[in-house]
Amino acid sequence: MDLSKERILTLLELLQARREMSGEEIAQRLEVTPRTVRRYIRGLQEKGIPIEAERGRTGGYRMRPGFKLPPLMFTNEEALVLVLGLLAAERLGLATSGLAVEGALAKLDRVLPETLRDRLRAAQETLQLGPGDSDHERGHADGETVLTLSTAARNGVRLSFRYRSSRGEESERLLDPYGIAFHNGRWYVAGWDHLREAMRTFRLDRILDIEPTRESFETPEGFDLMDEIHRSMASVPYRWRAEVRLEIPLDEARRLVNPNVGTVEPMEGGSRLRIGADDLEWIVRRLSLLGVAFTVLGPPELRDAVLREAARLAVCARG
Repeated sequence: MDLSKERILTLLELLQARREMSGEEIAQRLEVTPRTVRRYIRGLQEKGIPIEAERGRTGGYRMRPGFKLPPLMFTNEEALVLVLGLLAAERLGLATSGLAVEGALAKLDRVLPETLRDRLRAAQETLQLGPGDSDHERGHADGETVLTLSTAARNGVRLSFRYRSSRGEESERLLDPYGIAFHNGRWYVAGWDHLREAMRTFRLDRILDIEPTRESFETPEGFDLMDEIHRSMASVPYRWRAEVRLEIPLDEARRLVNPNVGTVEPMEGGSRLRIGADDLEWIVRRLSLLGVAFTVLGPPELRDAVLREAARLAVCARG
């Protein structure tokens, strides 16, 4: 266990066991400075623990009479992980009944302080969990950032933050967050970007120093979060942009092609697939996974990459 967490739990036990303790006495018991004790106390008060402080030379700290700690205590991030795990279990069909998830969430709800309980409810109401994808690198998202974004999305609160682009460039952003989602191994927030005056999708692992503002907004009626994320992914400026004719009807093409991977449209003789990536071999692998006949329309480099892969497989088949 992290040493600071261990000290905080010890502080809670001390305040539960004694009527009152001075800051100096607590500092000596925890082997920290009185300033650190005050920081621990403020953090616990913000989490809803009713610790009362008396000022003056003889003042000290005490737990509000009659208050009993719940049997389980979680940090914000730990509680968020539990909620996301329950929601993921329901989406993946690991819970045979929705009642199991609802019951577990209700039990968790009872042991959380009110402020954290409200933020987790916002996460339950606004977060969407899309598919994973083993071909993509996983992206980390800070738990506090997820809670701040989901609460702002539910309550219609505009946010300000710094954003680091894929090229390492930083910019100040003002965003109306319409929704948060986990999709293909990464966390995203989509909404109205006041710097660009347009809809934008941001990766959470690139968001820095996020803060709520005093301004509010309303999410547009009919907004579809996953559609917006798919549209944003399709417009990424990849190194290679390819077009392929799939020798199948449009409805079958739409069933086979993940909207996050490419877009399909009708064309004579089948369906046109537009797909982009920084690696031509990745496009070749994606096309082979579809399991259907196709014709490369461009660029010529993709045609060469397909021929190289076909030759490699032919050698493997001959042994």
